[in-house]
Amino acid sequence: MQPLVERIRAEGRSLGNGILKVDGFINHQLDPQLTVEMGKSFARRFAQANVTQITKVITAEVSGIAPALTTAIELQVPLVYARKKRPITMPEGCYVAQAPSHTKGGIVELIVSPEYLKPQDRVLLIDDFLASGRTIEALATLVAECGATLCGIGCVIEKRFEGGRTLLNHLQVPIVTLAVIDSMQEDRIFVRSPEQDTDNRG
Repeated sequence: MQPLVERIRAEGRSLGNGILKVDGFINHQLDPQLTVEMGKSFARRFAQANVTQITKVITAEVSGIAPALTTAIELQVPLVYARKKRPITMPEGCYVAQAPSHTKGGIVELIVSPEYLKPQDRVLLIDDFLASGRTIEALATLVAECGATLCGIGCVIEKRFEGGRTLLNHLQVPIVTLAVIDSMQEDRIFVRSPEQDTDNRG
């Protein structure tokens, strides 16, 4: 997705320790039109990968919600986002998985209500980053615990150098990313379109 790649080149900043600052247009302030295009791109690329009959999109709060929502709109299905704290309105018997937080430090819980993810659901997982892959693996665990079928994983930005794609290979689903970062230096981010990959898994 070239507009996203160009935006990262223009505004992205490497803060060291593998942290990429893109909060001017992805995970603090949002660019609505760019976010709409993300959803369209995910929907198109998963269709090309023969990922069909999706009934739910899942993500984690908060930063994954915007691209997951625009994807769900394109697919005309509900969006479920995993909560990080269990509200009093959530019933007992909810599904819980744990994941390390790269930006916040420590471990966070991801919680999904059994009301909104059922065994008959075919699920698309969308998140803002694919880095170590631990958060996405935790979300995939929630989908499995619910008895639903995970059909694909989509991430706005993949930090390829952190190895998350390899960690997720065991899930055996297509992984679609919209921008790939091969490496980051203090003064330069090496970002490209994933269409340059020879890996047909996205």
